Amino acid sequence: MDITSKHKVYVTRKIPEPGPSILKKHFQINMNPGVDVLKKETLFENVRDVDALLCMLGDNIDAKVMDAAGPNLKVISCYSVGYDHVDIYEAAKRKIIVTNTPNVLANATADLTFSLILTAARNIVNADRHVRNGNWKFGWTPDLFLGYDVHGSTLGIIGLGEIGTLVAKRARGFDMQVIYYSKTRKRKMESQLDITFVPLEELLRRSDFVSIHVSLNKDSFHMIDESKIKLMKKTAFIINTSRGKVINEQHLINALRNKVIAGAGLDVYESEPISRSNPLTQLPQTILLPHIGSATFMTRSKMAEVAANNIVNFFNGRGIVHKIN
Repeated sequence: MDITSKHKVYVTRKIPEPGPSILKKHFQINMNPGVDVLKKETLFENVRDVDALLCMLGDNIDAKVMDAAGPNLKVISCYSVGYDHVDIYEAAKRKIIVTNTPNVLANATADLTFSLILTAARNIVNADRHVRNGNWKFGWTPDLFLGYDVHGSTLGIIGLGEIGTLVAKRARGFDMQVIYYSKTRKRKMESQLDITFVPLEELLRRSDFVSIHVSLNKDSFHMIDESKIKLMKKTAFIINTSRGKVINEQHLINALRNKVIAGAGLDVYESEPISRSNPLTQLPQTILLPHIGSATFMTRSKMAEVAANNIVNFFNGRGIVHKIN
């Protein structure tokens, strides 16, 4: 397919350079200058007659959006690794290619995952708040903000994809015993990283920290529920930087309230952004981040480059590396 400046591209929210410059070089580009999720009616209006759509995780790209775009829409480029916000079946039925940005944000997300492990274990957020609020009265004391050791503890990784593997590599520096559960056993990684495959139930029973790194699908939806959380140690923490709906949030809230587990470090939620009235925000044993797993300058810039080039490569016939469907 020949690439021409006649092709129209809509970007649902402002993305960093070099993404916009790449697109402007080849296409007629219309980009929402804001950062808020567009109302459905506004999205419908802006996608009309576009040839390509570059969208974010918060955008629900369903059949109605594709109808509004019309028959010209040939490619949907996700500015993310995840693509559960796009109706992949509907896109395939219409022969619309869907792409994503893998192999870009894994290290940044793995770094953040380990940050959550350390922060949760050592009670860092509550300790910081204690100092800022002027509550530190007696200097050093033996029992002030006692936490849990990360060094030498057991880390259970659910999902040994790219991010899960990188988290396992980081755990080696802390002499952690790493066990993992994945739909597909990774024997090569087991020998390279000295990690052990175990069933999910055993992982939950043994782990001091449970870190989730699975994509969201019908099998992983609410895979961590009340019955699974009850298997965990009372001193254990659950860390989630994958997708919020992998955990039954209400079951997690109940478990934290009843001190079934020690705490949780979360970057993702069942509904985003979470409401200020969400009980998770009132629980002192939670670390809550606003979905910033990939939020480094370099990573977000590279994601924009890949997402833009996915569209360019489709129209110039070079072939798409990051095709989902």
